[in-house]
Amino acid sequence: MEDKQQNRFEKIVFFILLVSISVLFIYVLAPFFYALLWAVLIASVFAPLYNAISKKIANPNLCSSLTMVCIIICLIVPVALLIDLLIMETIDIYQSFNAYSSNWMGTFSEALRALSKKPLFAKLHWNQAFLINKSQEVFKILTDYVFNHISDFTQNTILIVVQFAVMLYSMFFFIRDGKKFVTTIKEKTPVDNRHLDHFIKQFLTTAKSSLKFTFVIGGVQGVLGGLIFYITGIERALIWGVLMFALSIVPAVGSAIIWVPAGIIMLLLGNIWQGVTILLFCSIVITSVDNLLRPILMGRDVEMHSLLIFLSTLGGLAVFGFSGFILGPVIASLFLAIWKLFPEIYQKEFDQN
Repeated sequence: MEDKQQNRFEKIVFFILLVSISVLFIYVLAPFFYALLWAVLIASVFAPLYNAISKKIANPNLCSSLTMVCIIICLIVPVALLIDLLIMETIDIYQSFNAYSSNWMGTFSEALRALSKKPLFAKLHWNQAFLINKSQEVFKILTDYVFNHISDFTQNTILIVVQFAVMLYSMFFFIRDGKKFVTTIKEKTPVDNRHLDHFIKQFLTTAKSSLKFTFVIGGVQGVLGGLIFYITGIERALIWGVLMFALSIVPAVGSAIIWVPAGIIMLLLGNIWQGVTILLFCSIVITSVDNLLRPILMGRDVEMHSLLIFLSTLGGLAVFGFSGFILGPVIASLFLAIWKLFPEIYQKEFDQN
């Protein structure tokens, strides 16, 4: 009896130590959570390339290094250039607005006065002074918000460099030893390997689908949006295309945050055919890219309803920031997976009782 109590006491102590040390370990790694997440995702996306190289080269370190070179050239360098372009152009726009805000407001006031003479708009009885003041406040708030966030981004350069270095360093080992890591997790985790395989598959499939289709859809929308802006004579068409690409991660709304105001402003300024072209082209073509491809392609891969993809993506962005467009659907996918396994695991116990 005393031996059983002693054995039970030792197990309880060991369990407490296990949980405590595990929590501390997670706490230590928490600052690098997003760096490790992106390292895992990018490594999993480029795993087929590593496998193809490893068939011709026997050295795992060399294979992983060559795969890293391809990742840097094909993914990291283009993304870094786009981010740099976005920051520089946004700062330029902010400075331009501060320097010429009176001219912009003057143009806006003239457009309002011209429209107020039209019979259709005259019936609306616009309060021009109110609209101008509120528009100026909105522009100021938006530009200050963007500039402050860019300032925070540039001021945290050291932290960003550290996170980036951790991501690259971790990615090398995830590419080289990814299968070993998965095997070790399966061996050490007290869960049926079949169920664990299901969770790992759901995580990787959902994450890679979110990453892949966001970049595909965002790229298509950014190119089409930038092209139509260039054709209609909007300045800085390239930067607006990049912004549409970045905002495409927001489902349903996405790049419309850019092209809807742009089309309306063109109409208000008297550029009728340009405004109509932007609104028609973007509402038909660009919206179709988002509304049709995202649910069909991503939903088919992750087996989730379009509504759940929409809600989990928005919720992920709200909770986790930029990385939430991946983490949101992943959490939703794992939620569905565990509830799918629940009756399978406990059905026998329910039947016996």
